[in-house]
This record gives sequence, C-alpha cells and structure tokens, in this order.
Amino acid sequence: MSANVITIPGAQIEARPWVDELPLELRSFLDRIPTIAWSALPDGSLDFCNQPFRDYTCLSPEQFYGSEWKSAVHRDDLPRFETWWQDLRQSQEAGTTEVRLRRFDGSSRWFLVFANPLRDESGHIFRWYGTNIDIEDRKRAEENLRARELSWRQIVDNIPGLVATMGAMGEVEFLNRQILEYFGKTSEELKDWALIDVVHPDDLPRVIEARIESIEEGRIYSVEHRCRRADGVYRWFQVRGLPVRNAEDAITAWYLLLTDIDDRKRAEEAIRRSEAYLAEAQRLSHTGSFGWRPDSGEIVWSDETYRIFAYDNTLKPTVDSVLQRVHPDDRALAQQVIDGACQTGSDFAHEYRLLMPDERVKHVHAIARALKDASGNCEFVGAVTDITERKTAEEKIREQEMELRQMLDLAPQSVAVFGPGGERLYANRRALDYHGLSLEEWRQTPGGFFRPGWFIHPDDRERAVRGYSDSTRSGGSAYELEQRVQGADGGYRWFLVRFNPVHDEQGKITRWYVAATDIDDQKRTEEQLRTENLVLREEIDRSSMFEEIVGSCKPMQHVLKQVEKVAPSDSTVLILGETGTGKELIARALHRRSRRANRVFVRVNCAAIPQSLIASELFGHEKGAFTGALQRRLGRFEAANGGTLFLDEIGDLPMETQIALLRVLQEREFERVGSNHPISVDVRLIAATNRDLTAAVADGIFRQDLFYRLNVMPIAVPPLRERVEDIPLLVEYFVARYAKEAGKNIRHISKRTLDQLKHYHWPGNIRELQNVIERAVILGDGDTFDVDESWLRGESAESPQHEGLSALANREVEMIEAALAECHGRISGPSGAAAKLGIPRQTLDSKIRRLGIDKYGQKRPTSK
Repeated sequence: MSANVITIPGAQIEARPWVDELPLELRSFLDRIPTIAWSALPDGSLDFCNQPFRDYTCLSPEQFYGSEWKSAVHRDDLPRFETWWQDLRQSQEAGTTEVRLRRFDGSSRWFLVFANPLRDESGHIFRWYGTNIDIEDRKRAEENLRARELSWRQIVDNIPGLVATMGAMGEVEFLNRQILEYFGKTSEELKDWALIDVVHPDDLPRVIEARIESIEEGRIYSVEHRCRRADGVYRWFQVRGLPVRNAEDAITAWYLLLTDIDDRKRAEEAIRRSEAYLAEAQRLSHTGSFGWRPDSGEIVWSDETYRIFAYDNTLKPTVDSVLQRVHPDDRALAQQVIDGACQTGSDFAHEYRLLMPDERVKHVHAIARALKDASGNCEFVGAVTDITERKTAEEKIREQEMELRQMLDLAPQSVAVFGPGGERLYANRRALDYHGLSLEEWRQTPGGFFRPGWFIHPDDRERAVRGYSDSTRSGGSAYELEQRVQGADGGYRWFLVRFNPVHDEQGKITRWYVAATDIDDQKRTEEQLRTENLVLREEIDRSSMFEEIVGSCKPMQHVLKQVEKVAPSDSTVLILGETGTGKELIARALHRRSRRANRVFVRVNCAAIPQSLIASELFGHEKGAFTGALQRRLGRFEAANGGTLFLDEIGDLPMETQIALLRVLQEREFERVGSNHPISVDVRLIAATNRDLTAAVADGIFRQDLFYRLNVMPIAVPPLRERVEDIPLLVEYFVARYAKEAGKNIRHISKRTLDQLKHYHWPGNIRELQNVIERAVILGDGDTFDVDESWLRGESAESPQHEGLSALANREVEMIEAALAECHGRISGPSGAAAKLGIPRQTLDSKIRRLGIDKYGQKRPTSK
C-alpha cells in the first residue's frame, strides 16, 4: 500500500496532503487552538483532526480517519448524528447539531458541531470543514434552569390560587393547573383568551383597555371582572399583575394573580341593595331614622329625616335644631318628653307638629327605643314619620262622615257603618226602619256584621262569617254576599250585602261601609226561572236529543237510561258496539252527566298508536327511558287526573300494557316508563271496543282479570240496522247540519231516498250514513235531498237475504258455514273462523248477518 493512501471500506482517501502542504505556523496554530477542528471528504470520511481532538479522545490519526471517528461519538447519539451528517451531505448546506463525544477516560461531554462545505470553481464540494465547541457547562446550566423552572411550576401549580405569567407585551407564557382546571381549557386555547369567551362580554372591553394601559405605562395591572368557569358559570375575580424588570428597568414579563372575590361582590351588592331598599322604603313611607346619645348630644339623621325637618343634610342636628322646628304650641310638651327620656333612659313615643319656614304645618310621630352601649351609656335609636297626610285625611273623613250620614239617610239601600272591630257606629234611616229600631237601640244590639246576631237568617250565618274571614285573610278587601235579613215584622227578605273597607296610610282598616240592597223579588223570580229551566231540561232530555245522541227507538232509549243511571257514579264503563255506532258519543254523555263534567275528558284510540309506544302514551316516560325520549313527558292518565279517560278500541292493547292498566284500576296508581316512583291518579275510566272480548279472553290475547275490571257496567250500543225507526230522525239531523255548513237551503227529503236509506243494511252504521248524507248534500242541487242509488250497494234489510243469491254467493255461504263448524262457532282469535278464511273479523261478522248464517252450525236453506 502507498504511504500517501489510507484504505477504508469502499473508497481510497489521500492521507492529509492538504495539511502537509500547510505552513508550519498554521499547522501549529490548528493544533494549539482551544477548539476541536476537523475536515472530511465529500463522502463523509474524516481526513484530518487537530491535536485537541486527539488529546480529548487519545485516538491516533489513523484511528480517526475514514469512518473510525464514529467510535468517539456517544452510542446513544450516534444514530441521530449519522442521520444528521447524511442529510447535511445530501443538502450540501452548512449545519449545526449537538452531540456527546466520549473522552479518553470514558466520560462524555456535550459539543456543538459546526460543518461547512468547501466548493471548487465549478461549485462542487471537495471537502468539509468543521469545529466542535464544548458546551457541557451550558447544557448543565440549562438543565439546572429547567429543573428550577420545573420546581417553580410545581410550586405554582399547587398553590391555592390562579397564577399566570405573560411576556412583556402581554402574550400568555405560563398558566398554572388551577387556571386550566377552572376554565376547562388547554394552555394553547387560553393564549387567545380575548376570543374564546373566558371573560364576560360586558367586561371584556374594559379588561382589554386596562391591559393595554398597563403595558404602555408599565404600571401595576389591577382589574375586577367576571370569568367564565368550565361549567358556564361566571364568577367575579380581582386580577392583579406585577411587571418584572431587568437591570435596564425594561419590562421582561408580567406575573398575574387571579383572586376569586365573587362572594365579596355578592355581599357588597346585597349591602347596596339593602341600603337602597331602606332608603326607598323610608322615602315611600315618609319615615326617617335617627340615633341620639344624650350624654354627648350627638344626633345622627337619615336623609329622609333631613327631608322631614326641611334641613340641609350638611347641618349637624342637635336637640335645639329639633325644637326650633316644633310648633310653638307643642314645644313645651316636646321638651318635656326629651327631658323625661334623658332622665329615665326609657323608650318614648310622641306626636307633635312642625312649623316649617314656609308656614306649612306638618304632623309627625316619633318613636325611640333606649339601648345601652358597651360603657353602659344610654343611647336612643328611633324613627320619625310624617303623618300629615293621615291627619289631614282623618280630619276630612270626620267632615265627610257628617255629610255622608245626611246623604245615606236619603239612599234607597239600607246602609250601616262599622268600626274596624265590627262595632256598630251608624245606620241610615232605611236600615233602622226595616229593623224597627232607633240608632241607639241598633248600636246596643249584640253581634257585629262578622259575628251575625239575630238579624241574619240562621242558615246564612256561617256563610257570613266565612266571607268576613276570607276578606281579612286577603288583607281586608271588599266583598259581597247574598243573605236573608230579618225585618221588624219577624220575616226574612233576601238582600245583596256589599262590604267595603276604608284603610289608613298603614293599610289598617278604619271603617267598614255596608250597603244592603233588597233583592227578595229578584230571588223569587230567579227561583221560578230555575224551576222552569229544570222542567225544560227534563223535557229536552226526554226528547230525541240526548247530549249529541240522536234517536228515540227502544234500543237507544234503553242505552240512554243506562247512561243516566251510571253517569253520576265513578264506576268503570265498557261500551260495546260495532264500528261507527257512536260509542264515543256515549262516553262523552257519561262524562258530561257525571260529577267530573267540569274537568277534562281525554280520548285515546288504542288501535291508532304503535304497540311499542302505547305504554309511554298512556303513562308517560322519563327523559332517557328509551331512544328518542329527549325529555320527560306526561301520559294521558296524568292529563286526565280528576276527569275522565276514554280508551277506545281497548281490545287492541298489547298484553304488557294490559297488566299496567290493571294495576291502575286496582290501586289507582302507575309508574312512568323509565321510573320506579308510583304516581297516584283519580281518573274515571270508560272503555270501548268493537271486538268480542270474551272470545279474546278465550284465545289468550286479552287478560281475563282486566276484562272483569272493565266489565263493571257494560253498555251495548245497537247497530243502525236495529234502529231503523231512528233513520228519518238521523237523516233530518245530518241534512240540516251539512246544509248549513255548505250554505244550502234543503227543505224536503225524497221519500224514495228515505225508503232506500231505511232498507239498506248499513255495515258502517251511523258513520256510513253520515258520510253518505254529507256527500249527497255537497253534490246535490235544489231544495230536495236525494241520494244516488249506486251509493247503497247490497241488499235491503227487509228482503229475505237468501233469495236471489248466485251460485257464487251459495259457495261463499258454504265456506263460511264450514269454517264456523270447524271452529265451533268462534269467529275472532288465531283459531277463529276469520283467521281460517283469511278475512277481517268485522268483514266476517257483516257477511254472517247479511247472509243469515247461523254461526253455531245450523245450515240455512239454499236457494233454488
């Protein structure tokens, strides 16, 4: 191998020719500088290191050159350093990094590595130059600084306060744990504190302005404002910021402390409100307060006291200034009261007049309570009230009473005046003449107007006492009542008695004025009208209209009598009947004639509500009880509390809801869906169905115990085909109703149409009749009601149903009879004939009636 070539894997490198060519002085300089210097070829192989590098590692030049230099790098830093060196060579730009180099004794120190490329005239890199500067002391200083900062942060995080640091211009640098927990936000989010609603919007402009002024002027920052807690609640804080200055007195940072003062602010606000309320109360009541220490002569007045005495509030009040305002005629007595209070140290109360500078006279009432201070000295705390208006009013009342008595004697009513305790003061001439008494005899009669004596009818005395009691509980308000009053002849007549109180400024009753108007003739007339109305109502009830139910046939009369008998009770009623027979009208009639008529009537169609929601609809649900239950909802039972609940199509209730309904009927309580707290209700239940519940019980789809609970009072509503004699009445009723709605004048009903309607079998009952009439009224012209024959499909009720049947009809009869025989006459249910034939139960019922089929197996004669 040549002496000038060092062999390394994958390359041949010249052995430091450029160093050998350097002047001796420069080579000596490179070896003596206190910095590690090195150079490398473009492929990264080291081709020179100075003496400090060799001394630090105790490696020979041959051990350094090539890639052997890697042995000097700390093994934990080597992967990162190799990646940096490779990226640097690929970028062909200068760079720096930090790395630990192992010293000859096995220890390591941190170095800052600089690498710079050297390019030829064509720009190609032909060598790298670098230096390694020892930064171990700096790294240790930084580590110590980080440790101190971590310790400081731990201390700040654990102090019971909200602490923050900011940069010189107010930018957020550090927030302790308490701040982050209070606001429920991260440090990054709180850097934009002015934009994320952590300061109350009303306080934000003031906070920003104070922050800017503190930064510009370099003064302490101190502001009180509201901060929004993580749960959305605002609380008051005192925020105080201290500037941190360097040696040149320039601000380098701000330390902020946020102190919760919400309780203090609330207390201050309560005190301010209390003081404002007290001042306003004194102003409104014309009552001022004062304090007086006789031993020192010190007197303290409130603003209202200054206003009462008409002194400027800059005046220091004294006993002389008080006596100066007292009316000369009352001054001696006022002085006597003051002297007596000083000598005895006891409470006092006194009324006197003030003579104002403008010659006005005021009446005042002073009251004071004597107290002892810590030294045993006596002091007085009291109030002075301007009672001029009351005194003036009392004087006017006295004058007016004289005039009023003269007027009352001419009044057409009996009038009496009572004192606040019911004592008899005055009665006008008409009242005295009615009783046959003089004024003095009337005054001496025992019992006041609220303790009725022998003047009031015994049956009305309790009501009179109750009326007075209700009035006094409401603060002594006016009221009236009707009562019978005995006259001089011993007979009683009805009077409308009005009681009107008169209150003073303090709201106390000073007088009761009672005016009695004779209404005996009116009461007799009303009684006669009530009797006539009762007779008229009974006549109406006996007519064809019962509530909104039209009909007078025997079956309907039987139903209506049942309704009349059961309506006043709270018994459960089960209404049975085909679709369209008017079961809901029967339910409403039961409600209107019950004791619950003035309460709510709630209707629920059990067949129209999905089975999964019927329990929630009836009993309500709690929030979150099931998907979609976003809030608590009251059920129909709670809505109907105190009234009537009508469950239509009850035969369609699912089994689990039947169990809950049974509990309501038995225990008068239920639980909302999602709750285990029972709720008591007072509801009268009326149920209706067009199903055969007995068959449903046999089929196991309806609970037997619930059926017995519902079947307390069954009412069967007859179908329209059994009420043929009611059809003319119903037709007239519906024609008049729909003609009025359509704005038509129909005077006649075609006899042919009426015969058609009477002979039709009406599978849809009254609802079908109603729809046919409404259609005919809308489409009809002229003043005669007529129905198109094509609308009434089917055979008449009077013609034998077996006549004229086609072979197809006979086949249908045979199929139905066979199904009934196989099912032993059962129609509904999973094993019933309707399910076997694949048709609805109602349709099969209609066919059985129309075709005259005996559902118990009796074969009907076939047509020939």
